Amino acid sequence: MIPTAAEPIVPMLAKAVAEVPEPDSVEGGLSYEPKWDGFRGIVYAVRAEADADADADAGAPDGAPLTIEIGSRGSKMLTRYFPELVEALARVLPGPCVLDGEIVVRTGEPGHERLDWEALGQRIHPAASRVATLSVDTPATFVAFDLLALGDRDLLDLPFAERRALLLETAGGAGHPLHVTQATDDVATARRWLTEFEGAGLDGVVAKPTRASYAPGKRTMLKVKHHRTADVVVLGYRVHKSGAGVGSLLLGLYDDAGELTNVGGASAFSDARRLELVDELAPFVDRDDDGEVRHAETERSRFSSGKDVSFVPLRPERVVEVRYDQMEGTRFRHTVQVERWRDDREARSCGFDQLEVPATYDLGEVLA
Repeated sequence: MIPTAAEPIVPMLAKAVAEVPEPDSVEGGLSYEPKWDGFRGIVYAVRAEADADADADAGAPDGAPLTIEIGSRGSKMLTRYFPELVEALARVLPGPCVLDGEIVVRTGEPGHERLDWEALGQRIHPAASRVATLSVDTPATFVAFDLLALGDRDLLDLPFAERRALLLETAGGAGHPLHVTQATDDVATARRWLTEFEGAGLDGVVAKPTRASYAPGKRTMLKVKHHRTADVVVLGYRVHKSGAGVGSLLLGLYDDAGELTNVGGASAFSDARRLELVDELAPFVDRDDDGEVRHAETERSRFSSGKDVSFVPLRPERVVEVRYDQMEGTRFRHTVQVERWRDDREARSCGFDQLEVPATYDLGEVLA
């Protein structure tokens, strides 16, 4: 059955591994691709329905315009947020198909481009007027990495190597804003990509078994992401949504001016650990002269509208080592994981200067 926007397909997923795997670690070998850091998108391109006054048996003519719908990883429709992609894909795609890929936003001058996660996040806006403005100011690009259907053919059961070949035939020459991701069967090249492409804002490397069919919702692919550690100051904690224990830690680093800056959070604690953390952090809770906990809130955004942004503030004395993948501006790109307490570190010594900065790499070269 051909996947449709009416019954959207659940994207195939990837399992995290520690390093880029050898090609012979999987029967039939592996194909390696850059790991794009955007919104997962499934593009459904179908012919517009036949005119209601036309012969009902005629169906949609081959020359009828394409109708585009874009689904997300969670099957939420993203179509309304990216009108420029809808228009362009209907124009550049040669015919009906279903593409799996990533929606990204590019920033910077030609020759010095990179992915802009913050600008991409702003594209999900409730106001149609704002969506229209952003579609011009920060237009999106679609990077395709799989082909799930072509015309009236369901391709899910085909080996990836065959789907990749058909993807190149179908979309390889379509032109901007539709790109087909690079791929290689050379593990040395993939390991070089892991290092170099981070400078353009990419997230790592994905390895795909060349003989594997498309498995919706299954972690058939392998992904390697960047992992680093940093010592950060614990600014406070949010109470878990259950009302018991620590839900997440708020983290900070000192900037060059000596100001403590919020850089993100750490979560994913077990039930037992959440309760233990309350006791461990109790001596550091920031209280006023009457012994009451000072009120504190994080800055609100449109994403946090209606949510409780209050937290229990802590005196900036506790240091924790965390594992992270990359930075987006002055914040951790994703939620980080706690490694261990660093009782040997002074909070004031935890600055941005300890963070590894990847060498700049032009996004245009990645898309070439």
